[in-house]
Amino acid sequence: MKKPKFSTSNIIFVIVIGLMIIPQTRQPIQVFLQKGLAMISPSEISVDKRETLKSYDNWNLVDSKGNAFDFKQAEGKVVFINFWATWCPPCIAEMPSIDELYADYKDDVIFLLVSNEKAETISGFQSKNEFNFEFYQSVTNAPAQFQTNSIPQTYLIDKQGSIVMDKSGAANWNSDKVRKVLDDLIAAE
Repeated sequence: MKKPKFSTSNIIFVIVIGLMIIPQTRQPIQVFLQKGLAMISPSEISVDKRETLKSYDNWNLVDSKGNAFDFKQAEGKVVFINFWATWCPPCIAEMPSIDELYADYKDDVIFLLVSNEKAETISGFQSKNEFNFEFYQSVTNAPAQFQTNSIPQTYLIDKQGSIVMDKSGAANWNSDKVRKVLDDLIAAE
């Protein structure tokens, strides 16, 4: 018997490749795949390897309402910083976990979700997805410790300015592990 040229697995493979080529379907598929990868909780940096911010000066941001935020206001507080973009599938994949974390910690942690996109693009993304946290744009360059070439890039900073978590790529920010770290950082003097 001659084997058919078009087996079921070949047809499925061609369909998947076709969907990845079409721009309208590529991003939802990539976000779906990234959500699977984002189930991993980020790791805490060991105390002896933590880098401390040299300064809180000279980083100014603006939120979607046009309100200015001087990073100096974050000094002495627990800070969650996430660099992201609306077109980035891993960023989109981790946003729901950040939103859930924000819902419980917004009074004790400063959340800075920073994008370099236009305000209209960010606002449209926020409205469409109904995220509750505020998004920011940098007015000046971020401190040297936050210079990155990849997104999403996330930092968790303690009250003394030490970088406790430094995660490149999507992660589950609403995990028990992250919540325990946050609880400890908030309780620390």
